Amino acid sequence: MTSHPLQRRGWLKACAAAALGLAGVGAHAQAPWPNKPIRLIVPAPAGGGQDAAARALGERLTAILGQQIIIENKAGAAGIIATAELLKSPRDGYTFLMNLNSIASEIPHVVKMPFDPFVVLRPLAEVARFAMVFAANPQVPANDLAGFISHARANAGKLNYASYSAGTISHTLGLQLSSIAGLDMVHVPYKGSPPALQDLMGGQVQVMFDASSNVMPFARAGRLKVYATTAAQRLSLMPDVPTFAELGYPDLTEIGWVGIWTTPDLPVAIQNRMREAIQRALQEPKLRDLFTGTFGWTMGTPATPEELITRLRAASDKQAAMLKAIGFKPE
Repeated sequence: MTSHPLQRRGWLKACAAAALGLAGVGAHAQAPWPNKPIRLIVPAPAGGGQDAAARALGERLTAILGQQIIIENKAGAAGIIATAELLKSPRDGYTFLMNLNSIASEIPHVVKMPFDPFVVLRPLAEVARFAMVFAANPQVPANDLAGFISHARANAGKLNYASYSAGTISHTLGLQLSSIAGLDMVHVPYKGSPPALQDLMGGQVQVMFDASSNVMPFARAGRLKVYATTAAQRLSLMPDVPTFAELGYPDLTEIGWVGIWTTPDLPVAIQNRMREAIQRALQEPKLRDLFTGTFGWTMGTPATPEELITRLRAASDKQAAMLKAIGFKPE
């Protein structure tokens, strides 16, 4: 059967259009990464140290990668909400997570999680390390750790300690101190550091473990007092604050870290490009001054993802052993 000339012309046009469409798809698939804005999910509300660090890092990554880094705050549930947002996103290199190490090392031992972080997450780069400090409302009638412990023992069950989320190091350090010092305090979890600190300064809770970067501005203004730090040595920006080890509590020496996370199935080429960009950003003097000079953090190490996973597993084992020793039952 022969077709009409008009039909043949129509068929040829259709083939040409289809070919152009396929060419466009191919060109899009092969376009160099990144070619559109990148989301960076932060499991903390706006206003805290982690949010400020993410925005500062995002600014540098925008300049390095040539695409806008968009910060999305997804606070609550110990970072699980933010992590779930990453997991439901396409594996195309346009969504990353800036989260604490506790998402793998502490939280799984304290709260039930809908996923195994060692299976679904990959730590891409360590951004910074930080010490925790034990801070109190100024109205608490104790000016040092020994005085606070005596006060807490005399008021068993009457004092509240805040955490910026159940399961985080902010929570587990409170559990550990209570066990070691024989304290009975009520845990009050929050959706991030800013609201917890507001209630701490308002007197709704009496004490809290929080990152030094979050506590320092309020301590300097006299709105909080600080009893001790979990650092191995005294912090340069808080030289008058003793370490827990100095005060006879070496088991409360603990350092947390914040990093950029992805999923294991993200193409390796994109992982490598993003990791290189992060390492470049961390060398920027402006960013280093903010992290070390303002926040009191230590810059992250250039550890590989495999090295970070090894550290996370070791930290996870340590937390599991500690919680088992004090008889803690997951919530």
